[in-house]
Amino acid sequence: MLLGLLPGIEVVGAAADGEEAVRLVVEHAPDVVLMDLRMPRCDGVEATRRIRARHPATHVVVLTTYADDDSLFPALRAGARGYLTKDAGGEEIVRAVRHVMSGEAGLSPNIQRRLLERLSDPTVSGAAAGAGAGADAGADGMASAGSVPPRSALHRRELPDGLTAREAEVLSLVADGLSNAEIARRLHVSTATVKTHINNLFAKTGARDRAQAMRYAFQHGIARPPESSIT
Repeated sequence: MLLGLLPGIEVVGAAADGEEAVRLVVEHAPDVVLMDLRMPRCDGVEATRRIRARHPATHVVVLTTYADDDSLFPALRAGARGYLTKDAGGEEIVRAVRHVMSGEAGLSPNIQRRLLERLSDPTVSGAAAGAGAGADAGADGMASAGSVPPRSALHRRELPDGLTAREAEVLSLVADGLSNAEIARRLHVSTATVKTHINNLFAKTGARDRAQAMRYAFQHGIARPPESSIT
């Protein structure tokens, strides 16, 4: 309904999942597909890969709730030229569509920031990370209570109960006492995205509330309990 009201955009089809999206591209040959990521049968990443491989004239702009690395980078590698979160307004959607049509990237500002931060992260380029309590210590030589493991470490380790690295990162911040709004600011995502991650990790860990999630994080080494502070 929103897209049909936007100037310069004609909606030629709507798909319930990735399989149908690929079929509709064959049928209608649209200029742009707005692609969700989490769908039954065929997810958005695989659908994007198929569309870009078979129909290179059709551009894909991801429009999703998820702004975490585990969603963003696979989608871009699959060939998506744009990436928006679902809190994007009509003007931002039109702008992204026009950008990809002109050969540019259609990325929302928060996604651009995330990409820049990721590219500037020394752990991505292989720089050695400090080890031990002193690696995260401040000028007073004390490691902070409940400090969060580096995200690169969460990527390297095998996480329990099917948690993704981003879900484990959110869980560690929950255990550190941060609110949803504070987590959103820390990770440069929307509060809706944080709520989605928390709902997912609650389902996977069996936690019914934040207190149980904190206990789970401490038990599985995803966060350090306050008593583990080191002077």
